[in-house]
Amino acid sequence: MHEGEEEMGRHEVAVGTKSVGFVPIVCSSVGRRKKRRIAICRAGMTRTSMIVKKSKRSYTLLTMFLELLSSNPVVALAWVAAILFSLTIHEFSHALVSGWRGDRTAEREGRLTLNPLAHLDITGFIPILLLGFGWAKPVPYNPYNLKNPKWDSVLIALAGPVSNFLLAALSALAIRFLVGSQIVTSLNLLIVFLFLLIILNLFLMFFNVVPIHPLDGSKLFFALFDAPRYARLREFVAVRGPQVLLLLVILSFVTRFDVFFFVSNPAFATCDVLLGDSCSAFFGIVFGSL
Repeated sequence: MHEGEEEMGRHEVAVGTKSVGFVPIVCSSVGRRKKRRIAICRAGMTRTSMIVKKSKRSYTLLTMFLELLSSNPVVALAWVAAILFSLTIHEFSHALVSGWRGDRTAEREGRLTLNPLAHLDITGFIPILLLGFGWAKPVPYNPYNLKNPKWDSVLIALAGPVSNFLLAALSALAIRFLVGSQIVTSLNLLIVFLFLLIILNLFLMFFNVVPIHPLDGSKLFFALFDAPRYARLREFVAVRGPQVLLLLVILSFVTRFDVFFFVSNPAFATCDVLLGDSCSAFFGIVFGSL
């Protein structure tokens, strides 16, 4: 270790960015459209109900995943792979921008890699599979090494959600190309995997930009409200933010109300635009047989 690195290590602070996942488990019914741009969705428009539609949400994501694992394990594995890949891209992007802005902490700790194992937190990954909420390992960085600590911290935090949007957009373009050019004429595993990437990454993006600590959006909130007169507000978001987040997660399981409508609604709306068709209907086609 160089002398400069050793000195930096002494002053390193516990700052990091964590990707928190929220899997789409609440969906709405859709009606027919006059024209369908993607032929794959055409046959499934009669499916108007989505995954969690049984009495008082008793049909949980855990139930859905277990049934999917027994009835169609290949699709279940595609789901797991899509989540793992999405979280990996998210965390890698944090590390990449951190190095770009002058801090190599993440690189030294082996986080500047696309190896999923480097970013996997098993205690957060299992819940996201079974409950729809979880996390990956936070990416550490030292703000003292950044060129502009205040706004570079924001760039590092927002790199994750931005990468999720880009991955969703690329996956949507891939589906539209494969279907539009008739390379793919029926629903297959590749199309399912690409669609899952779209949905999962849009949910990750919209969920992580919420200005609640420890989500990525909180970094932008703290940067915008850094004046002394906002000290109490910042303290509330920092201290109470995790409690508010936990409360919302609990409410999402014990009530029929779509607590995370501010995530699911824009996610599906954006998916409709990217895909050029109803993503709710497509979601029903993939999972409606359960």
